[in-house]
Amino acid sequence: MTIQLGEHLPAGTLMESVEFDAANGCPLPPQKQDVLALTRAKKIVIFGVPGAFTPLCSAQHLPGYVQQFDALKAKGVDEVWCMAVNDAFVMASWGREQKATGRVRMMADGSAEYARALGLERDLTAGGMGVRCFRFGMIVDDGVVKYLGVEASGKFEVSNVEAILARL
Repeated sequence: MTIQLGEHLPAGTLMESVEFDAANGCPLPPQKQDVLALTRAKKIVIFGVPGAFTPLCSAQHLPGYVQQFDALKAKGVDEVWCMAVNDAFVMASWGREQKATGRVRMMADGSAEYARALGLERDLTAGGMGVRCFRFGMIVDDGVVKYLGVEASGKFEVSNVEAILARL
């Protein structure tokens, strides 16, 4: 069942790699991040994408949040997270390419465990992509979901940065 407004986020971990090897430019091993601990006493915007380096995600979804980071902060947002069912190395490299460092935390859910806990997993195995998460946007205040916009297939209306800014 999909998480609902007013509910607390479920316990779980996401993986994050924020440092790169100076010699070869590869991301260094990721660290586990406890979702409940990180959202305590903070306002967090979390947006989920079907996959790193995919067309809409790279052309509009992540760049919108990177570009509007200051506007989000001005509305009281403490952190912005991008979540995808990719490994932390891919997420770190994608974030670096998209100039998200210091603006959007690139949170990896490599086995879709947290997407399942949220009820936001999506089976795309028929298209060769495996289990992913739905495209979504969420506002979380002190661990409680205040807004959740889940996109229908082919849509980009309720999870983009403009939709989130309008609801803050």
